[in-house]
This record gives sequence, structure tokens and C-alpha cells, in this order.
Amino acid sequence: MHRRQFLKAASLQVLTAAGVLSSLGLVGCVTSPTTSSRQAYVIGGGRREHEQYVAQALNLDGSLRYELPLPARGHGVSVHPHLPLAVCHARRPGQFMCLFNHKTGERLQVRVADADRHYYGHGVFSHDGQTLFTTEGVSETSQGVIGVYALRDQQLEKINEYSGFGIGPHEICLMPNGSLVVGVGGQHTFGREVLNLDTMLPSLTYLDAQDGRVLSQATLADKQLSIRHLAVTADGEVFSGQQYRGEPDDYPPLIVRHRPGQPLQALGGSKLDWARFNHYIASIAVTDTLIAATSPPGNCYGLWHRHSGELIRIAPLPDASGAVANNQQIWLSSGHGGISQLDNSGREQRFYSAYQWDNHWALIDA
Repeated sequence: MHRRQFLKAASLQVLTAAGVLSSLGLVGCVTSPTTSSRQAYVIGGGRREHEQYVAQALNLDGSLRYELPLPARGHGVSVHPHLPLAVCHARRPGQFMCLFNHKTGERLQVRVADADRHYYGHGVFSHDGQTLFTTEGVSETSQGVIGVYALRDQQLEKINEYSGFGIGPHEICLMPNGSLVVGVGGQHTFGREVLNLDTMLPSLTYLDAQDGRVLSQATLADKQLSIRHLAVTADGEVFSGQQYRGEPDDYPPLIVRHRPGQPLQALGGSKLDWARFNHYIASIAVTDTLIAATSPPGNCYGLWHRHSGELIRIAPLPDASGAVANNQQIWLSSGHGGISQLDNSGREQRFYSAYQWDNHWALIDA
């Protein structure tokens, strides 16, 4: 079943909290999470009935803080480092990004993609918050573009573009030193259809944020591992999640770790373990002790030791979606409405929310 069909089927079911929790097969069930900050909340893309999409914020007890209608399906969320601002980016090949106040839900701007451009679903603000960088593509060729936007008077204005690093960029993150790292998928697409499976050239690419100059690129031996989603630690280690476009019965490792100038290193797991993820990693979150990654088509998440990279477990989570780390805890979301909290030892608690999530989210520790 495709993700869209899965969500549609889920939305038509009338589920009680007890029923959802029972169906999830929980390690430990609670009705609300344990957290040191009851003011914290999560934001991300969501879905309502009749193909209505929203950006939504939920309190950590699962209650709705607000919802903001979107023109189409959202994907990644960029959070401003200092101001209560966030951007919800359209799912690829997207045509909008929405700037809003993440405390109140007030819409400030819907920015439509330039002619012959589309958005790939992700962006990141600079450390000073004055600039937003987004992954974009030339519609006819999928040539990768990093859009550079100035934030002025709560509006985003495009001031530059960086290119020349590959095709099909997806997630973009900020390194501790202010440079950029981009998961370049290497895919030339028409809509969602991939046209160049035999000639893909994915890479993990580092760019100078000031001028777009390529600082370095790292590649995997298997060119059909499309590099997609990223997590960056405070000390500059990058974790990359892949989408495998090769033979359906092959199950290569889908997550690697990297430091500039060093080789890519795969996380642990057997072929049977990696088969559980059904060729796709959606979101990654990293603490000092743990690495977690979700797989919507695999309906599961994986958990690894941070330093050794050894697999701890793979746990079922229907339509596993967002992952975010905060205060040495990891939070995971489900397209079914479930929210999981992992403590620094990996112990899991889950609770029910009535609101469905998309692939990515952010936690605001207000």
C-alpha cells in the first residue's frame, strides 16, 4: 500500500486511544509523556480529511495547539534560531513554502516557487537567522539549486542561487561552522517518477554558505543509494539516510555516518535487518548515546548505539515519520497519530494523539 493510500485508509477509521495503543504493540504505554518542560510543543506537516493538508502544532500531551491550512502537502520544517518563526516546505516537487509564527500559527507568507523551479521539501536558516537556504531544482532537468533567501520584515526574498553540485538535492542542514551539508539524491525526476536509475550520482555535499562553493563531496559505492535525509550533531558528525533504487530483493545499509575528510561508515545491521526498512529512511535523530531513524514504508523505527553504531532494536511503528532529539531524549511520530518518547537509555513510552503526521517535524523547547 502506498503512503497516500495508507493515510487515507487511516483517516477513515474511527480509532479510540486504547485501540491505537493496543495496535501499536507498545513497550510501555502512558497517556502523556514525561518531560522537564510542559511548555514544549512539536510542529510539522499533517493531514485532515478530503486531502486537506496543514501545518500543525501539538502540545506534548497530544492536544492541538493550532493548525494552519497549506496549499498542498507539507514536508520538512525549518525553525528560526532566535525568533518564533518557522517555514513549512512543500513535498517534492513542491510549489510553495509557508512562513508562519510557530507560537501562534499566524501565516506570514506563502512563497510560490520561481518559474521553472520546484522545491524539494527542505530548508535551513543560517546561525544568525538572517538567511534561509532551500533545496530546489530546475524543473526540466532536476539540476540542483540552493535557493538563498533573505528574511526581511517577516518576509522571505530570494537573493541568490547556488548550483553546480549535482541533481536532485533533498535535505539541507547547517554545520556547526556555518557551512552547509546537502543530501544530493542524484535523481532526475518527472513528478515523482525517476528517469535516470542507471546513471544516478548521489553524494553528500558540503558547500560554503557565503558563495555556494563546493568544499567536498562524499559518495557511496552503490550509486542507486539516493542520499536523502540528514542529521548533524553539535560536534559536526553527519548522519545520512538513503532511499534504495536498486534491485527489490537487495537490502544494503540505509544509514551512514560521516565527518568531512573521512570515509562514509554504515551503521550496523544484517541484510534481514535492513529489509525491515523497505528501502527508505525518512527522519534521523541523534543524542549523545543513541541514533534513531524512521521508515514510513517499513512501518518501523531503528535504534543504534551512538558510538559503536551497533543496532539495538527495530520496533514497529505504523507509518513511522518524524524524529527529533531534545535534551538527550528522542521523539518519534506516526502517521497514525502515535507519538513515542525514548529516554537516553532507549526506553520507550508511547501515547496517542488524534492528529496524523507527515515525514518530518520539529520540537520547540519553549
